[in-house]
Amino acid sequence: MKSIVWLASYPKSGNTWLRVFLANYVYNSEKPIPINQIHRVGIGDSNVKSYRLVTKELIDPTNPVQGTRIRPAVLQAIVNNKADINLVKTHCENAIAYGVRLIPPELTRSAIYIIRNPLDMIVSYASHYGNTIDEAIEGIGRKDNSLLGVSDTVYQYLGTWSNHVIGWSKARKFPVLVLRYEDMLNDPVEAFGRAVHHIGLPFDQERLERSVRFSDFKLLQEQEQKTSFVENSDNQELFFRKGKAEQWKTELTDKQVAQIIQDHGRVMKKFGYEV
Repeated sequence: MKSIVWLASYPKSGNTWLRVFLANYVYNSEKPIPINQIHRVGIGDSNVKSYRLVTKELIDPTNPVQGTRIRPAVLQAIVNNKADINLVKTHCENAIAYGVRLIPPELTRSAIYIIRNPLDMIVSYASHYGNTIDEAIEGIGRKDNSLLGVSDTVYQYLGTWSNHVIGWSKARKFPVLVLRYEDMLNDPVEAFGRAVHHIGLPFDQERLERSVRFSDFKLLQEQEQKTSFVENSDNQELFFRKGKAEQWKTELTDKQVAQIIQDHGRVMKKFGYEV
């Protein structure tokens, strides 16, 4: 059964913001959904708990081969709940790892892919993972770039930023809605409205606008300051840092900008990111 709707992105590109919106839209509450409950709508594909539920083996999250081998059973277990739609968050590229297709089309209904200007993404990426900007730039240019398995998550295969974008945006075996982070900032009602239509959720304009208000970045920052956010890393004070476009103009050196353009300029231009 094809019921998985992937919420996909390279890390720090707006995936969490989309999931916050969808949680508010799906639950249709009169007050904002707590940020630490958004997993109730968009389950992650790397959660170690899910892997332990489908196997009697002891799971070693730091072993990429083991986690990848179990992945098909984890995704099948999600589909087995018989729901028409299962929203699943992923940072994995649409590719093959250790002989396993990471995004199986036979289980996939569709996908929403969020893309962000890599010049801005790299600033948030470096902060979140505790890298220098130069280390982060080198990382997103490597085909073997991954998020290593830790205590609560298994390996996640990113690859290069360019390959990640092309692999998802050019998928042919299931429909993909590409949302630019910058368009989400400029007109969130229009952008998130397209997400609602793409998923096939009942559309209601008032509900849409309320869910957008409940997903406002300042509101998310206020929630995080009061309760913290379970998805934040130990490397930064806040997960919801700035939520702005073009921060690279004051954060990156000319050399760093040039390196990103050299590595990813062709794909950047394709999606309207020109310097």
